[in-house]
Amino acid sequence: MATLEEITDRVKAAVGDDSGLGKSLKFDLKGDGFIHIDGGEVTNEDKPADLTMTMSKADLEDMGAGKLDATMAFMSGRLKLSDMGLAMSLQPKMGALFSKMA
Repeated sequence: MATLEEITDRVKAAVGDDSGLGKSLKFDLKGDGFIHIDGGEVTNEDKPADLTMTMSKADLEDMGAGKLDATMAFMSGRLKLSDMGLAMSLQPKMGALFSKMA
């Protein structure tokens, strides 16, 4: 299993100069830390975000590797969203971002 720093580095590489999301996004990794994305800035700060996705670090890795579908993770309770409507509208952009993390 990758460390928070290794995952953060992969996210930074995927985001590049701009995430393309147009909104800020935070991954709350259930006690293993945070990954906050805002434009081209990726940090491990626990800052407010337009959308917070709460999941385990292992599930985030699996989503990034294409082994876990976000819809299935949500339906099974492995993924919690702070704003379902916003998550749905960002789904194509987040999918593109996750594909770069694989």
